[in-house]
Amino acid sequence: QVQLVESGGGTAQTGDSLRLSCTASGRTSSMYTMGWFRQAPGKEREFVAAIRSTSATYYGDSVQGRFIISRDNAKNTVFLQMNSLKPEDTAVYYCVGDSVFSLANYMLSDRYEYWGQGTQVTVSS
Repeated sequence: QVQLVESGGGTAQTGDSLRLSCTASGRTSSMYTMGWFRQAPGKEREFVAAIRSTSATYYGDSVQGRFIISRDNAKNTVFLQMNSLKPEDTAVYYCVGDSVFSLANYMLSDRYEYWGQGTQVTVSS
């Protein structure tokens, strides 16, 4: 089993930056892919970013160019640097992990086995 614990959420103003962290514990050797999803009130869960253990990265269209995902494999931690924040970035952000990666469906939430509890990010205008 794997446990994912997020930290770093909070409130920010438009244009600010925030950094989220997520640390995996347990069978961390299975964390080939780690990433982030978000869900705003009344909206579907949305893919934000993913990173493979090779450090290859993938981003959702709405955050491309503003957010940066990275990972420290030695510390089993994934980071999400969120820059130029907008009010529409307000959501609960979830860390995810899985033992495999597929170009066909990495943007689908159903394919990720492990989920964190979520951390709230609120951006005011």
